Amino acid sequence: MHHYDIIIVGGGPAGSACAAQLTASGLKTAVLDLAEFPRLKLCAGWVTPEVLDDLDIEPKHYPYRLNTFEKLRIHIKGLTFNVKTTQHSIRRFEFDNFLLNRCGADIFNHNVKSIQRQNGKYLVDNKFSGDFLIGAGGTRCPVYRTFFRALNPRAKERQIVAYELEFPYEWSDPRCHLWFIENNLPGYSWYVPKKNGYLNCGVGGFADKIKSNGDDIKKHWERLVYKLEILSMVTNWKSGEAHGYSYFMRSNVDTLRSDNAFIIGDAAGLATLDLGEGIGPAVQSAHLAADAIMDGTEYSLNAIHAYSPIKPWLRKWLESRLTKKMLREKKRENSNSIVAH
Repeated sequence: MHHYDIIIVGGGPAGSACAAQLTASGLKTAVLDLAEFPRLKLCAGWVTPEVLDDLDIEPKHYPYRLNTFEKLRIHIKGLTFNVKTTQHSIRRFEFDNFLLNRCGADIFNHNVKSIQRQNGKYLVDNKFSGDFLIGAGGTRCPVYRTFFRALNPRAKERQIVAYELEFPYEWSDPRCHLWFIENNLPGYSWYVPKKNGYLNCGVGGFADKIKSNGDDIKKHWERLVYKLEILSMVTNWKSGEAHGYSYFMRSNVDTLRSDNAFIIGDAAGLATLDLGEGIGPAVQSAHLAADAIMDGTEYSLNAIHAYSPIKPWLRKWLESRLTKKMLREKKRENSNSIVAH
């Protein structure tokens, strides 16, 4: 059996960022991941300058595809705005592999099936043991499932479902486009050009709202495909089929640590409340968990951004949409309660 100071389950940005900090301090760290890297990861691949700063990445020195946008093209109910803000796009296929390979930990391609707590140690499939355990395996993380599901039940009203495709394409429009609340989608769709001939397009929104509308995320994807064809932004979809996934926006997460087990990133459901951005909060939570292990500091959400670093007016508008949605849900719940009585 391999013994480590820390076992991290999940090798994405959260897991690798946490591992890098821990190994730099001299702690023996293992990262276990079901996939063999580099691996395909469904994600728009949108990262903020703050994320790169947190990861100590200088854009000009990043060795893979990194496209920089000085403006975002925002479309809201037929109106179009150019929002001045520096943002970047990367390919997760390259980005995640880069972060994992430089983290300094021992990396294992391993499908975690069983985790037990025995004699102050965490035993993983009777192959690995660790003094500390960190869950960084995303929404379906086995560490969350084993130790935190009862402590932090998923907030179904915050579940986001997305459908997207990333493919080689010689795009002619170099701008990043976001369309909000089109065709009654409770979310937004996107067009994100990647450097050197790649493109990511997708749709995402609140799963429960889409279902209550009698709608389907695949239908919204088909509408986006049609829209991009009509606008001549994408005229060739030969590169494969789109795929779906889900994750959770931040809600009232009460417990991030149980004994010496931690959850970080999407395992804790920390995507921002406005744009559903997950990489920034994932990296922040990874560093805070590492600090808690190394220095004995408290691991809490207080220092983790609940919102994306975007223009105040756009955040205010998105917040108002979310608030109105929550009030409608509360009103409906109260109405159902009265009927039940």
